Amino acid sequence: MSILALASLAASSAVIALLCLTDPKRRRALGLQAATNNSAHRGLVVCAAILPGLILAVAGDAAAFLLWLGGCAVIGWLITTANSAHRERR
Repeated sequence: MSILALASLAASSAVIALLCLTDPKRRRALGLQAATNNSAHRGLVVCAAILPGLILAVAGDAAAFLLWLGGCAVIGWLITTANSAHRERR
């Protein structure tokens, strides 16, 4: 597997975790205090999550881009599932 694809996936995973933890709807549903970010801040964070994939696409590495794309979907699902399971145990 390409080192560039793994590095891109790791960078995007960290940002996806941040998005999950600061999601306003999720925080409201759990009765938590609202995060201090606004829609412009969230837009920049989403751009940061997409940037590694964009770099792979522009570099012309289709295999690495597809690995990144599928990996982001799976890791996003895992982060959301782990976060909701953690909240249910409280």
